[in-house]
Amino acid sequence: MDASQASETPDMTMFLASAIHDMKNSLSVLTGFMEDSLGDAALREQPIYKKMAPMFYEVKRLNDNLLELLTIYKVDRKFYPFDLAEHAVDDLMAEIEQQSGTLLNTQNVNLELDVQEGLYWYFDRDLVLGVISHALNNASRYTRGSLRLAAAEVGGFLELRVEDNGGGYPKAMIEEGVAVNRGVSFNTGSTGLGLYFSAMVAKMHKNQGRAGEILLENGGKLGGGCFVLRLP
Repeated sequence: MDASQASETPDMTMFLASAIHDMKNSLSVLTGFMEDSLGDAALREQPIYKKMAPMFYEVKRLNDNLLELLTIYKVDRKFYPFDLAEHAVDDLMAEIEQQSGTLLNTQNVNLELDVQEGLYWYFDRDLVLGVISHALNNASRYTRGSLRLAAAEVGGFLELRVEDNGGGYPKAMIEEGVAVNRGVSFNTGSTGLGLYFSAMVAKMHKNQGRAGEILLENGGKLGGGCFVLRLP
């Protein structure tokens, strides 16, 4: 292949990133439409509501996955605009609660908010919002009706917790959570992308020689699975 032919060869990673961006935009339109429709009280009385509710979860999950892929690509290519700034944690939690409202309502899930008062921290708001929102959406699938979203300073870290009252994480998934923090190769399953993205976001946050991390636990105040994001 000569130089002119090489120059005509498309950069496949950039091509795929562009395609992912287009798909994400289309899904965002669909997600917005479904959210508005499901928010209509009159629709709750219609048989179609029970069919639309689980579809909304799947569309939202797919949209989140595409956004994670696109962010991973930008970070890998070193042009993600990482924005470390001070934020009020209670404002972030309130925004996540508001964004998740329609999804949780369609699933009849109660969300408890438990945020330490007057807590401010330095983090990239969009990245952290994406991690916690994804964890909350995922937990809504496995809970038995209750979720807890908590934030507090613990041992010099900002600890953000998503807890449910479901059956908890299997042992293999907890081990994957530990492995991905260390950059160790692990068996990717349906949650592989979300774990990788969350661990990447955590490790991007550094302070005084410490880096963020994610933890998967069982127990918590609701007795089920606990997703924990710790930021220094």
